[in-house]
Amino acid sequence: HVQLVESGGGSAQPGGSLGLSCVAPADTYSTSCMGWFRQARGKEREAVAVIYTGGGSTWYNKAVKGRFTISQEYAKNTVSLQMNALNAEDTAVYYCVAAPKRGDQCVVAGPNRVKYWGPGTQVTVS
Repeated sequence: HVQLVESGGGSAQPGGSLGLSCVAPADTYSTSCMGWFRQARGKEREAVAVIYTGGGSTWYNKAVKGRFTISQEYAKNTVSLQMNALNAEDTAVYYCVAAPKRGDQCVVAGPNRVKYWGPGTQVTVS
């Protein structure tokens, strides 16, 4: 049983910042792309940001590009998401995920390809 341990989240005012972190087992972390999905009330679950652990290549949802930054601390099996310039549309439950690697690419076609999910942490911007 693989557990992804999330921290951070909470409430922020519009224009504010929050940081999320996720710790995975070492073997999961090294063999997976790590990142974050989110699901807002009444909306579909969507990928937010993904990083290819080790190599460091990143992908961002257009809605957050330029405002959010995903990063890795490889030795600590940790992935972080720094969220700046928050707005009300960022309000959602955020889930840490581990997704397949295939060669030098991340396989994140949608939620159905995610290998492991964190429990989710609420982010509220109001």
